[in-house]
Amino acid sequence: MVVQHNMQAMNASRMLNITANNQAKSTEKLSSGYRINRAADDAAGLSISEKMRKQIRGLDQASTNAQDGVSAVQTAEGALTEVHSMLQRMNELAVQAANGTNSESDRSSIQDEINQLTTEIDRVAETTKFNETYLLKGDNGTKTIQIAAHDAGLDGTLTQNTTRATFTVKALSMGDTTTIGGTKYTIGVADDSGKAANVDQQLKNAKTILNGGQDYAAGTVIKIDGSSYTLVDKTNGKTDEKTKMLNETDLKNFASAGSTIEYNGKSVTLFKDVENGVDKSNATVITQDKAYELMKNELKAASSIGAKSVIDQVETKTKAATGSDLADNKLNVVKAKSDDKVSFSFTKGEKEVQKDLTFNLHVGSDADMTNKIGVTISDMSSASLGIEGLNVADATGKAATYAIDAIADAVSKVSAQRSSLGAIQNRLEHTIANVDNVVENTNAAESRIRDTDMADEMVTYSKNNILAQAGQSMLAQANQSTQGVLSILG
Repeated sequence: MVVQHNMQAMNASRMLNITANNQAKSTEKLSSGYRINRAADDAAGLSISEKMRKQIRGLDQASTNAQDGVSAVQTAEGALTEVHSMLQRMNELAVQAANGTNSESDRSSIQDEINQLTTEIDRVAETTKFNETYLLKGDNGTKTIQIAAHDAGLDGTLTQNTTRATFTVKALSMGDTTTIGGTKYTIGVADDSGKAANVDQQLKNAKTILNGGQDYAAGTVIKIDGSSYTLVDKTNGKTDEKTKMLNETDLKNFASAGSTIEYNGKSVTLFKDVENGVDKSNATVITQDKAYELMKNELKAASSIGAKSVIDQVETKTKAATGSDLADNKLNVVKAKSDDKVSFSFTKGEKEVQKDLTFNLHVGSDADMTNKIGVTISDMSSASLGIEGLNVADATGKAATYAIDAIADAVSKVSAQRSSLGAIQNRLEHTIANVDNVVENTNAAESRIRDTDMADEMVTYSKNNILAQAGQSMLAQANQSTQGVLSILG
């Protein structure tokens, strides 16, 4: 029996300390709710958990970023909704101004509203912002854009690329009719010099147009200046004005310069007095070269709306030429072939506008560039839309007619921008849903690693509590076991 070393007490004390330590850890886990409170609890689990926490918090912010992006896109798109409404009203006004029943003062009043709407479009573009970022007025710096070309309502085909436009029409012949700027013109029949000096040559050219150059058939009807005549045999028939019988050889006695001749459903008008390509006695009778000149002017007017300056140079050339060399100004073609074409080529008008606004939305927790969604919004000012300085207040209504095409281009551009913003918004909504789903599942995984299983830990806590009480009791008894020595000493 010894008193220096009470091994039972020491053992009981050691086990009690272990139990107390385990009890303290269990209490910590129960009170904090975490299974891992320090690296010593689970070094590997802590490392994995912290990486998951980084991802979770990063994705939470990414979701917020995407939601902010949706708000910004909705702000821009909402403003463009009003721009669309204003453009539709401007189109309505332009169509109204193009009507011939309006006087010049009426068009002036319409122009006042056009000006106000244009100014409001610029104000919307200038002031629409989200979190101090202006969304619709572009970015710092300028760029040059090309204004879309228009066909001015001419009967032909317009093709265009980034910088050039080409308008192609069927080559005009004498006797053809064409509508230019709302006015119907007739290509007059000239002599071989392109003038109206020789009626015999004019009638010869007229026969080429009306009957392919062949003699008019006996028994058919020819109409001259509204009067109908029956043609008689050229060799033995005689002209009889009373019975309206006409021999072809006497045609020049009834048709003169300025006459209109109709035959077999076709009609031609002979020039009377040509000056600068226009018949002085009838301004709607013109030469081919004058018609092409008028077409050029209309193409310039229609395609210069919204441009920095009026289109100047227009190149003209033929395809499958039939003796008409446009470069040498030989345009008086009696009868062009069906595949003869005349094309007008020009450089499209330009306008200097602000550069596009571009910003990226970061929608991931990593630095990977694929986590960025780019948003690009063009300058939506009237200059960029091609309607700056839009005019509908001319005397004829042609300016208003051409303004309709310019407004249509502006509507198309705003539609394209709204479509782009709508597509981005839909994408962001999918992004938000995906990110939130990843956050939810990663949280679940992180919880399994880091959180305390309360039920299981309560079992452990209860066990340690009982062991602590038992240990304390055993330590007390062990401390009493050495007191038996006193009985020996007594």
